[in-house]
Amino acid sequence: MIPIITIDGPSGAGKGTIAQAIARELEWNILDSGSLYRLTALAASKEGLSLDNEEAIEKLARGLAVKFESMPQGLKILLKGEDVTEAIREEQVGMMASKVAAMEGVREALLARQRDFAKAPGLVADGRDMGTTVFPDALLKVFMTASAEERAQRRYKQLKEKGIDVNIAALVEDLKLRDEQDANRKVSPLKPADDAIFLDTTSMSIEQVTEQLLELARQRFSL
Repeated sequence: MIPIITIDGPSGAGKGTIAQAIARELEWNILDSGSLYRLTALAASKEGLSLDNEEAIEKLARGLAVKFESMPQGLKILLKGEDVTEAIREEQVGMMASKVAAMEGVREALLARQRDFAKAPGLVADGRDMGTTVFPDALLKVFMTASAEERAQRRYKQLKEKGIDVNIAALVEDLKLRDEQDANRKVSPLKPADDAIFLDTTSMSIEQVTEQLLELARQRFSL
């Protein structure tokens, strides 16, 4: 059985950063599931598809030409050969992705693709329903969160470092709206798995969270 660590939680909780750190340390594969929905949303936008056209977006998701390349600075994400690593992180794409992720047909289309990432020596998967829907048998499940204000501050810092001018109050409202959409969607709503470890990272550093999860992994998988 392939060892799997799932890290679920709301946008801005630090799931991606921590998942990459854990995967690098353990030398395991990584799945950034949220990027698949962002990629679908971006591809739909590029093709001029309306978010009301669920059938067309489902078809798009099934044939998504995606490639992940592990780089020293993180994951490089390609869509039809184009580097869209930064483009899919834009706030507008994130809001679109939240709506796309609520589509049952799209979630079904991407489910098998996500499970294909589970290969030796192990997998670290981050997203919104990794522990509840995609990998329900994972031996280590974590639900990571932080206050909306702290998550907005982290996002604000990231965007400012990239030279993007943003409003902190608007970021807080966007995150709260996205949280509401994710928690109340009909298909795979955002919630902790029954056997998940709940971790509030509001007052924790990246190093503290990483070390805590590594210790949990060492115990759970006898590493």
